[in-house]
Amino acid sequence: MSSSDNHLVLRNDHDGISTLAFNRPDALNALSPSLFAELEAHLDDLAKSQEEIGVIVLTGRGRSFSAGNDLKAIERGERATRAHQQAELLDFIETMPQPVIASVRGHCYTGALELAIACDLLICADDAKFCDTHGKWGMVPTWGMTNRLPERVGPVAARDMMFSGRMVTGVEAVQMGLANRSVPSDELETATAEWAATIAANSWHTLREEKRQMRQLLSLDRDEGLKWAREHGPGPASDMIERIQEGFKR
Repeated sequence: MSSSDNHLVLRNDHDGISTLAFNRPDALNALSPSLFAELEAHLDDLAKSQEEIGVIVLTGRGRSFSAGNDLKAIERGERATRAHQQAELLDFIETMPQPVIASVRGHCYTGALELAIACDLLICADDAKFCDTHGKWGMVPTWGMTNRLPERVGPVAARDMMFSGRMVTGVEAVQMGLANRSVPSDELETATAEWAATIAANSWHTLREEKRQMRQLLSLDRDEGLKWAREHGPGPASDMIERIQEGFKR
């Protein structure tokens, strides 16, 4: 399934991987309420398609992942279709069954940064630009930045990014734990596709359960978590024996 170029989010499904690309390159893929509505529709459908799609990639067309909130839309008074829609969609990304990879080149500012760190994994170009500009514009983060950024990079580094508003490159993002890996910009698309394919080659049953368990265990202390995992697991995948046998042949 793929979307035509007149949509704000393009979708392409191939070999169990769905790539969702923001399609406002002339506006640096600024996050408007309309773009969020399309993104939500795609993600809702993908969450219901877990037997067909095992991995999701979130990226942007053109030279930027996203420059963040569409300030012109805010100035015009555009609003989401419901209160807290954007924040709830980021929460949904964390809880949907498939692993979600953010693939970032160019700008990843403010709301876009909040969106990227709601994803399970993050790959970026070496020269990607991560920045939190809430303070610059007198905005207050409400989509989860003050929870997710300290969880991702630690409270000291998170305070630095949020309080100073300084820009972090892709290389530094890896060093501080914001991103998993960075590659030269011209290799990003290929590296993302290869990484997604490596993940998708594993058991989707296992991937879904690992994501579910890690999310569930956040609400439990360590001993409770260990007990919960051994007592509430769904058991192995139906193709476990077949996978083992194939492994012996290699």
